[in-house]
Amino acid sequence: MNDTNAFFRPNIANMKGYIPGEQPQGGGFIKLNTNENPYPPPLQVLEKLRQACTGDLRLYPDPGAVRLRRLLAETFGAAPEQFIIGNGSDELLTIIIRSFAGEGDKIAYPYPTYGYYKPLIEIQGAQCVEVDFPQDFSLPADLAKTGARITFLVNPNAPSGTLLPIEDIASLATQLDGILVVDEAYVDFSEGGSIALIAEHPNTIVVRTMSKSFSLAGMRIGFACAQPDLISGMWKVKDHYNLNRLSLVAAEAALEEIESMQENAARICRTRDRLTLGLRQLGFHVWDSAANFALARSSSTPAAELYQALKERHILVRHFDQPRLEDCLRITVGTDEEIEALLGQLQDILQA
Repeated sequence: MNDTNAFFRPNIANMKGYIPGEQPQGGGFIKLNTNENPYPPPLQVLEKLRQACTGDLRLYPDPGAVRLRRLLAETFGAAPEQFIIGNGSDELLTIIIRSFAGEGDKIAYPYPTYGYYKPLIEIQGAQCVEVDFPQDFSLPADLAKTGARITFLVNPNAPSGTLLPIEDIASLATQLDGILVVDEAYVDFSEGGSIALIAEHPNTIVVRTMSKSFSLAGMRIGFACAQPDLISGMWKVKDHYNLNRLSLVAAEAALEEIESMQENAARICRTRDRLTLGLRQLGFHVWDSAANFALARSSSTPAAELYQALKERHILVRHFDQPRLEDCLRITVGTDEEIEALLGQLQDILQA
């Protein structure tokens, strides 16, 4: 047998894998393509990580993340039993799909949004139902009519950065018969947040990450909040030692220093405003963003050419070669100096 695809399940053989943003192997790049935080974690977090690098690394981590869930409960005014911890929020998305959707079941989400949903759904053998966003990225009226077992909603949305009002999310939760997953990876850069909805909407799960606002992308920490019955069911699906000892230390220390995260998030929002203004002055259409990135549509030079020209100048941004995004660049908010360099190079490219 020469065709190795024959060994795979048909849905795996036929699907396309997710391609994350480029991670350059060499130095010297201004990296504005993967929505990482340009500022490091607090010194206290780094110091506690150093202190944790002892012989205890031979021991397994706490499978229940007991202290971390207690800190999350204190932070968000919920109960520890309402939280489950993941190896990044991506693992939590996997757990949710495995928990609530079987082969052939419908899983819905607005389009365009986070591109990893489709591969995760295809791996499960479930059915993707994409409902187009309106041009202004308001909530699609038909999203509640799909009959899906799970509906994903990123808020603020990626890659547009647009924020839906909490009233719209509450209305959607009421209309759905299945699970509503509100993916709030970027919520700390906004004035949004849906955790309060969980008390009145037992079908709602809110997923967050510590990769963006907490500057811990390299540690892979995510958490989900829902009513205890949903969390206890998802616990059956979670790998027992899914978060390592150092990640637990980092997450706990970061919550204890949450004011530092909030200060950095506010700083990034100020830079985001300067980025948005600068892009608009260069002739781009930029949606109002409540995240740590901006989506900019080019009306003149093809976005793919701009992406390549910036890369040649050692500035990485994100270009998605797919419908409704092929003429756009998604640009992470870096430091003020990085954004000034980006805008200067874009101006030179456009003038040329």
